[in-house]
Amino acid sequence: MGCARRWPRGLVLGFVLAWCVVSVSCNDQVTDSRAATGLVLEVLQGSAGPAGAFGGSLASDVVADGGGVFRDLGRVGMRLSFKDPGTSGNPSSPTSANWITVTRYHVEYLRGDGRRNMPGEDPVVPLAFDGGVTFTVVDIISHEFTLVRAQAKLEPPLLALRGLGGAALIATVAEITFFGHDQTGAATSATGFINVTFADFSDPS
Repeated sequence: MGCARRWPRGLVLGFVLAWCVVSVSCNDQVTDSRAATGLVLEVLQGSAGPAGAFGGSLASDVVADGGGVFRDLGRVGMRLSFKDPGTSGNPSSPTSANWITVTRYHVEYLRGDGRRNMPGEDPVVPLAFDGGVTFTVVDIISHEFTLVRAQAKLEPPLLALRGLGGAALIATVAEITFFGHDQTGAATSATGFINVTFADFSDPS
């Protein structure tokens, strides 16, 4: 007659916890990897103020004519891309399940000299932020979003640039990551970069 082997309770609990962690991680990876399509950022532009022209870089004025502040806009052009494009004779084509809905984005400013904000210290660049958007990429699309918050121009370090004209500026690279999912719920994201220079630029008047 065989006898059942008794394992130490702590060891059994450890096995169970380890199995749960691996299962969750694997499930996340499967969910993220099963999207048949991804996002390709074809263009990323910025516009100073609500009426500025869009261009491949942004000169952000920390004080508008008259002393007010305005947010600066970004514009992204993106398209769907198949992970498996198919063949020249039988290329992949999207169905409604492959459409990607973008729901939010994250902006972080990076200085060229590598300095970053540290907890408890004065910021060297504007604080990173998250923004909400909702648009669906069916094929090719262009969409606008907030690239520089108006509130950031009333906080350090941009507040210190007021009244200095071109004598002082902060040159950064903005890293923007867009997050979304296809219509089956599989997550996807895409990241782009644009130069953003902050200063109290001369007003037209």
